[in-house]
Amino acid sequence: MNSKLIGLLLALPLLGAAPAGYKYWSAAELKSLARPLPNKSNAATSSENLGNFGSDHALMVHREGSGVAELHQTDADVIVVVAGAATLIVGGTMPGSKTTAPGEVRAPAVEGGMRQTLAPGDILHIPPKTPHQLIVEPGAQVSYFTLKVKE
Repeated sequence: MNSKLIGLLLALPLLGAAPAGYKYWSAAELKSLARPLPNKSNAATSSENLGNFGSDHALMVHREGSGVAELHQTDADVIVVVAGAATLIVGGTMPGSKTTAPGEVRAPAVEGGMRQTLAPGDILHIPPKTPHQLIVEPGAQVSYFTLKVKE
């Protein structure tokens, strides 16, 4: 009996080791993050970095107002809506756009894009070079997990 117990104890480290770069977020953990996040600027958007993994990184974002139009030159956004509701405008054009950081373009709004209503549990992929904007109705809010992936 003792030799079986010793063998099990020696094997446990081999069974329980997570591979380098592995990260798990439970639904409960994401739901607990679906709240206003610490924000020093009093802006309608706050975010928390959840991890950097080389070519991708994860964020939790909370919005209590609409965002500006965005376009990422090299990053795709994979988004999971955790709480609240919003409307995504995707595609179209971004009149008056300006480069705000390397590979990042912003504008006041997206024109001519497709509108998609978003609710908890929805998952979407926005490819690089695709204009997009989240619209949050007055008094509403939305929280979502974003995985930004270099493509």
